[in-house]
Amino acid sequence: MIGLKPKKGKLLIAEPSLTGDVSFNRSVVLLAEHNDEGSVGFILNKPLDYDISDLVTEINVPFQVYNGGPVEQDNLYFIHKVPDLIANSVEISHGIYWGGDFENTVALINQKIITSNDIRFFLGYSGWASLQLDQELSSKSWVVVQNKYQSNIIQKSSAAFWKEKMVELGGNYLLWSNAPENPTLN
Repeated sequence: MIGLKPKKGKLLIAEPSLTGDVSFNRSVVLLAEHNDEGSVGFILNKPLDYDISDLVTEINVPFQVYNGGPVEQDNLYFIHKVPDLIANSVEISHGIYWGGDFENTVALINQKIITSNDIRFFLGYSGWASLQLDQELSSKSWVVVQNKYQSNIIQKSSAAFWKEKMVELGGNYLLWSNAPENPTLN
């Protein structure tokens, strides 16, 4: 499982060595794009303290919003698993899609045709310049793993998601699964 190459649709699991990194400490990132020009992803396990109706007043449903990463945090992004309902979306992999017709998406959410099981909203994204992610992988900042959840990754919102991945990785990672987020508080 360890040692996979980055590819869109895979997950990046923050190494315990990223402790203290405000943006990525204990993060699980879905890679939405990875090519020679760079990489884009969304942090899956960092919910924010407000919902989509706080940001988009036209939406009447209180879907949770997540911190997608440190880049362009004043912009809203979304992933979903309903491309038949959201035109112009781009497939990431395994039935999970990125973006699409936002106005139509708002209408479908308000009509309760699209539910929180279908879509996830983010403020900002995680981005890496060409070869930057490869360098971070070489310095052991991340572990690349398969997205075994496929499109059901949208429901994986638990703050304990990183801990779950540490347990799955096993070995020395098991020690980190129960370590406090701030080791100085131990």
